[in-house]
Amino acid sequence: MKPASSSFANAFGSFTLHRLPLVNNPSLRAWDAADELLLNTLHEQALLEASQTRLLIINDSFGALSVSLNEYSPHNWSDSYQSHLAVTHNLTSNELSNLTTYVPSTQEPDGKFDVVLIKIPKTIALLEYQLITLKPHISADTTIIAAGMVKHIHTSTLKLFEKILGTTTTSLAKKKARLVFSSFDKTDKTNDNKPTTPPYPKSFYNKEIDMTLSNHANVFAKDKLDIGARFMLEQFKQLPASKHIVDLGCGNGVLGLVAKRQLPDSHVTFIDESYMAIDSAKENYKTIIGDKQADFLLSDTLSNLKDDQHDNDNVDDNIDLILCNPPFHQQHTMGDYLAWEMFKQSLQYLTSGGSLWVVSNRHLGYHVKLKKLFGNCKTLASNKKFVVLVAKKR
Repeated sequence: MKPASSSFANAFGSFTLHRLPLVNNPSLRAWDAADELLLNTLHEQALLEASQTRLLIINDSFGALSVSLNEYSPHNWSDSYQSHLAVTHNLTSNELSNLTTYVPSTQEPDGKFDVVLIKIPKTIALLEYQLITLKPHISADTTIIAAGMVKHIHTSTLKLFEKILGTTTTSLAKKKARLVFSSFDKTDKTNDNKPTTPPYPKSFYNKEIDMTLSNHANVFAKDKLDIGARFMLEQFKQLPASKHIVDLGCGNGVLGLVAKRQLPDSHVTFIDESYMAIDSAKENYKTIIGDKQADFLLSDTLSNLKDDQHDNDNVDDNIDLILCNPPFHQQHTMGDYLAWEMFKQSLQYLTSGGSLWVVSNRHLGYHVKLKKLFGNCKTLASNKKFVVLVAKKR
């Protein structure tokens, strides 16, 4: 099956781009009108003319900006490991040398920047964290332009730029996309009242599981237990004895943490493509469990799971149980293709007799996909909103 690609023409050239994971769905483009508007504006205003311009790109989903501006050796700052993989993939596909410096969201970019380009993220908390963390790396001379589709730029978004950076204006909408222009004046006295330290990670205590969980800015359900995860945890009294458990799409790690506490002799591998999720899971494991018998893996689904990834040589590489609360969106795009990829790889990596536990919204109909893929699917529990499904590898 040939993966769908997008031909992306803009003021800096024409490029072939793929989304990751690779899927054969032409309706899923690797760029949007906001990318196009931002790049064309940069070109029209000659904002990258200087050869020594230091360029920072934030939240570039699949490399539309980084590939188009590769000649300027951009720094790519993102919470998505998969997005970083996509940039590398698309540079290679276009036979371009990789001049990008990749910066995880859990680290700060290095030095000062002349131009900062931001794609508005889905999570307002992530944007807040990024803008506050950005402040030491910009000056009054820094050009700061954010871009997004009109439906994703709210009054609260603009107020956040004003609150953290300074004077903020917007462009006219074009193809349902808009730009946000913000300026930063370090000498402005009003900056004395602006936030200088991100309010993340945040912690909350949940009485039901008797755990205090710490969450970084881009982790889902930052101040309370996710209701889907809570429903799945209610079924853990039926959890099968397992030597090796994988918490797939782990977020803050709550599923794997409760499983480890219930099955103390098991080994747990936490997997997520979010840098902040993996850091949150690590911190929570250290605080709640305390020992080092766990693995934390940045991966787009299970594709990076290798025998040599284990910190503990005594770990059984056979996976008995995969726990999954799959996402049904990728950035602003809704769909079940990420969940489908997780299910397919779970079947590949599970040992014979191993099981995949999935919690999802009822309306998504994952039981049909799981039964088709595994040849079986049991509904362990359901309520008005959620269902917990179990599929076994035969």
